[in-house]
Order: sequence, then C-alpha cells, then structure tokens
Amino acid sequence: MIALDDLTVQAGAFRLAGISLSIEEGQYGVLMGRTACGKTTILETVCGLKTALAGRIVLQGQDVTKVKAAERGIGYVPQDGALFTTLTVREHLAFALKIRNAPRAVVVERVAELAGLLGIEGLLDRRPLGLSGGERQRVALGRALAAYPKILCLDEPLGCLDEATQEEMCELLQRICREVHITTLHVTHSMREARTLADRLFRVEDGQVTIVT
Repeated sequence: MIALDDLTVQAGAFRLAGISLSIEEGQYGVLMGRTACGKTTILETVCGLKTALAGRIVLQGQDVTKVKAAERGIGYVPQDGALFTTLTVREHLAFALKIRNAPRAVVVERVAELAGLLGIEGLLDRRPLGLSGGERQRVALGRALAAYPKILCLDEPLGCLDEATQEEMCELLQRICREVHITTLHVTHSMREARTLADRLFRVEDGQVTIVT
C-alpha cells in the first residue's frame, strides 16, 4: 500500500503542502493533472528522489519518509524510460538483480520470466537504439519489475506513444499489475488513460490532491 499523510514537498520555487492520499495493496492508483501541477514532484518524493519537508510516506505499512530511495522496495519507470544505450535488453532486465549479487541461475530465470511476461523474447539481444517506443517502455517496465518490488511508480510512461500503442500498453499494464499483485502509482495528464487504468484516481489541482469519483 501507499499512503501520503499531510506531505509537504518542494522543487525549486515550486511547493506543495498538505498532500494526502492512499492506495491499498494491489490497487492501481493514478495521479493526474495539468503539466507542471506537481504530479512528478509527488511521485519522486514517494520514490525518495526528492526529500519530504513535512508529513509522512508509508509504504507497505512502514514509514519510509527518511529511508533511502534504494531501500524503499520501489520499481520506478521515469518519463523517458532512461534506458542505457550500451546495454542489451537482456542486460537491462538483469541489471537490478546483478547489482544485488543474485546468483547467475536466478538472473537467467528471471530474465526469461520477464521477457515472456512482457512479450519481448525476440528483443533480448538488441539495444535500445532502433526499438519502437512501445518496445522501449516494455523494457523499462521489465527492468523496474526485475527485483520483485512491492511498489511500482510510473511517470507518464505512455505520453510519447501513439494512440494504438497507448491502448496496447494500457492492456499490458493492467494485466501485469494484476498478475504480480503490485501496488502502483501512475502519473499522467490524460483522463482517458486514467479512466482506463485506475482503481483509485486522484487529481492535482491548485496545489491540492483530490479523489476523482
């Protein structure tokens, strides 16, 4: 689960205060709003990439407000996917496990499992250059899921995709998040995307977060 309790966050001169929301375990939460309203700032604070000035962040029942990003158990997909140009798809899927010194057999098995789950078995020996937008997002999602996180955070993962690929990726996200029962916070400015995916839908507007019914 994800719970924000009276959170205050800041990015440069931009500041949000009194932010509260909750997403139950296994639910798909969507945070939407106009460009530059603070959606990404909230997401990055949940991930530990920005520091909360006040309030609490609770993940899976644990207060992680002061916990380092790497220790929060979050799989994170930034807005551009942030793939490494020199690594193959196979190496991307293995990355999080290798830096945790997982045994080789475990890494090989997990890479095969993720490739099957995401439908990218035929891409494993390719590099990001030349992949389509949808393929790159599948790889970024696989890299985020590799180390079995309990929480998944997605920053406008479908924003740069064409309409048909957006629909395909929405279906994929719904299926995967339900199969692995992962609690998700997804940032978007698209109401259509939000309505398709959300179990719980929140809007950031005028510095406040409200529940959309």
